Amino acid sequence: MQTFFPRATYYFTSLSQANSPKPKMSYKTQYFPQQLDHFTFQPNSYKIFYQKYLINNHYWQHGAPIFVYTGNEGDIEWFAANTGFLLDIAPKFRALLVFIEHRFYGESMPFGKDSYNSAETLGYLNSQQALADYAVLIRSLKQNLSSEASPVVVFGGSYGGMLAAWFRLKYPHIAIGALASSAPILHFDDITPRSSFYDAVSQDFKDASLNCFEVIKGSWAELEALSAQKGGLVELSRTFRTCKDLHSMSSAWDWLWSAFTYTAMVNYPMKANFLKPLPAYPVKQMCNIIDGFPPGASKLSRVFAAASLYYNYSRTEKCFNLENEPDAHGVRGWDWQACTEMVMPMTCSNESMFPPSGFDYKEFVQQCMKRYGVLPRPHWITTEFGGKVSTSLLMNSVTGSFDDPFSCHLPTR
Repeated sequence: MQTFFPRATYYFTSLSQANSPKPKMSYKTQYFPQQLDHFTFQPNSYKIFYQKYLINNHYWQHGAPIFVYTGNEGDIEWFAANTGFLLDIAPKFRALLVFIEHRFYGESMPFGKDSYNSAETLGYLNSQQALADYAVLIRSLKQNLSSEASPVVVFGGSYGGMLAAWFRLKYPHIAIGALASSAPILHFDDITPRSSFYDAVSQDFKDASLNCFEVIKGSWAELEALSAQKGGLVELSRTFRTCKDLHSMSSAWDWLWSAFTYTAMVNYPMKANFLKPLPAYPVKQMCNIIDGFPPGASKLSRVFAAASLYYNYSRTEKCFNLENEPDAHGVRGWDWQACTEMVMPMTCSNESMFPPSGFDYKEFVQQCMKRYGVLPRPHWITTEFGGKVSTSLLMNSVTGSFDDPFSCHLPTR
């Protein structure tokens, strides 16, 4: 089973779909007339679409800093609602807060409902166009506010953090600094080992409980064995309390895989509600569930109960939808980016709690060609932004904790 930069369906959906949480402090919603193509002078390049951004001037003092969040792959309210750090520091710096939505996500659709229709429209979805969007919008905003002297600092997390770091590299005359959290800017061209991410996820669970790690590691074979039996999918549907009978074992496989992966990614020391409502230290809580089962309990029953913490911590769901989940946060465009410039292959080593897997580049190319009719450009990111060469400029701006699965792809001193 191939593994790539994790953007599984379950990352963005919930059992009963809820709207994106609203930011803790009110933001004014604005729409900026953005140019479609910043890098050519063809007639089509001048097409205008309206890019959404959120702005809060509650603490702002004219001439004070402007803190800009470089939007990720999703609707911008989602990120504004889960980025409390900017609200924490805004009073001290008298800062203006701005959250800019990434093109082709949320409401910022250059071609409206047709934006994802073909490679001809999706071809305008890439990191370079997004960075140029941010640069144009920031310059216009400063002019309109008559605050050209206000210093700009960009912020972001994960892919948004990568954009923040790259923005500082590409537009140093616009941003004086960047704070990029959990931004795997070295996860290209084999700068770091491909197995690092899932090794780190596995280590988080192993650190919490060796037994927990071993149960999860052994559950995949148990899942395969059950599904291969006559009536196995029916039994699997019953075990996983699905709302509808499963058509494939892979649905249960992905459901479990996503729960463990994303719980490690949001293993915060406090309650949080970014991907899902979760308790503090959710990895430890999952392992407590697994370790609390009596002897003789199946591995599948244990991992199902643990994964349910991720999907149903609120205990409001009677059943689980494992198949055909809708795109709750408007993130479909990431699949295009992963097939074009964001080629970040992941593998699983024998040390992982996930089954060992490799990366077949030819198969990956075939999948992208079949879906979009385009060839990936695996070396483009390091060509455009640099790999190790660029990290010396970013040492003070890229951050991540040691138990963050992406920490292995961050520059270190």
